[in-house]
Amino acid sequence: MVTTSTDELEAGTVSSYDRKSELMAFDDSKAGVQGLVENGVTKVPHMFYCEQSNLSDGLTSASNSKISIPIIDLTGIHDDPILRDDVVGKVRYACEKWGFFQVINHGIPTHVLDEMIKGTCRFHQQDAKVRKEYYTRDASRKVAYLSNYTLYEDPSADWRDTLAFSLAPHPPKAEEFPAVCRDIVIEYSKKIMVLAYALFELLSESLGLDRFYLKEMGCAEGLLLLCHYYPACPEPESTMGNSKHRDGNIMTILLQDQIGGLQVLHDSQWIDVPPMHGALVVNIGDLLQLLTNDKFISVQHRVLAKRQGPRISVASFFRTGISKVFGPIKELLCEDHPPVYREISLKDYMAHRYASGSGISSLLHFKL
Repeated sequence: MVTTSTDELEAGTVSSYDRKSELMAFDDSKAGVQGLVENGVTKVPHMFYCEQSNLSDGLTSASNSKISIPIIDLTGIHDDPILRDDVVGKVRYACEKWGFFQVINHGIPTHVLDEMIKGTCRFHQQDAKVRKEYYTRDASRKVAYLSNYTLYEDPSADWRDTLAFSLAPHPPKAEEFPAVCRDIVIEYSKKIMVLAYALFELLSESLGLDRFYLKEMGCAEGLLLLCHYYPACPEPESTMGNSKHRDGNIMTILLQDQIGGLQVLHDSQWIDVPPMHGALVVNIGDLLQLLTNDKFISVQHRVLAKRQGPRISVASFFRTGISKVFGPIKELLCEDHPPVYREISLKDYMAHRYASGSGISSLLHFKL
């Protein structure tokens, strides 16, 4: 029988290491990384150990650098054509050169953002018995609590738990939402959808397309809300909060608290994305890179584990319908710019991504 004792899960205490058994014991506990912390773990269990090469990457970290991702003020985009044109230009630059940017004055009140952080915290800090009721790897569940989506495929687990809501196109019933965060998740998701529509308009215009092009092709049809919880880590130098990866969607809008730890890979350097209270981080996913035929870039990013915590972030993943087939946008193609990718469906992409693990770029597989 596999036990879940803290001693047995701690690194170096098992003479013949059986990774699969450790993963299964952790998963069967249904309490996540937070469960380890609640049980008083003082060392990072072996299953979380990240190869030093993955932590350092052989790349420099520009933590103290003056380089930072673009910050775009959305003030006036709906009323002033001159301001809007200026913002469209900034969005184009950010998407072509960075794949990431922060937005301020985006229309979502700060108190709503703060309450979304608190609601996420309330869920992850409630009694483990209550959390366990939501723990599942069943992809058909519209509300799911779990730790590490690709736990069994990745070379090392991340120091992170997630509460996930599949909110569009078919939202959960009201009673399926955890009571401790039901109201704020519903309110926040409505406001984030309005912002997403505005951003997809700006993205469309920055590509030289009709304002409603991306929205009308279904880019905001699906919404997955991921409420991440990164407990304080006793050995942050041994693991990652979120290993380097690219997002497997169209676009992500990220709300993060004030702890920090998010880094973006730019010009072979890891660049910190410092928290800005009231701001939201936007990044391009793999599928938008495919749709734009590499005009916009999806870039690697990661979250460092930290002794301080918990760190909380809420990622809104926008994507097409699961069976919708799409390829590079025809209006962006010409003799000098032929298609780089074949047509695929989200189902094809996700199947390949889950089989490969989260750290591998799935786009290469779909190149012509």
